[in-house]
Amino acid sequence: MAEREWRVPFAQVAAKWAATAAAAVLAAASAGDRQFLLLAGAAAIGLAALALRDVLAPVRVAADTGAVTVVAGYAGRRRIPWDEVAAVRVDERRRLLLHTRLLEIETADDLHLFSRFDLGAEVDDVAAALGELRHGSSAGVG
Repeated sequence: MAEREWRVPFAQVAAKWAATAAAAVLAAASAGDRQFLLLAGAAAIGLAALALRDVLAPVRVAADTGAVTVVAGYAGRRRIPWDEVAAVRVDERRRLLLHTRLLEIETADDLHLFSRFDLGAEVDDVAAALGELRHGSSAGVG
């Protein structure tokens, strides 16, 4: 089976850059108010860091029948052979009015978490596709 990959949607990256620009404009416009300048400047820097990560590492998860590759750290990548993956599952939680769903890729020493906003697809669909690729890797063995 061919490699599959899931990435941050372009619209989300564009929205982060737009928010960065808006915060920078607010910072520039508030040069007379030091506290607001500091707050807006910090927001602009934080938003820029998030948007830059989306540019440097847009693909959050990629997989083939041999391994899964996940983004690690700020913009690095880690290739994990399927035999080192302990579990691929969807974690669903409801708290107050919030409903969160995360794709979990667990290894012996790490837990990698991805939301729909990281993947550009529903986490259930990604988990199913990863399951097919993972089982495809063991079908040829034995």
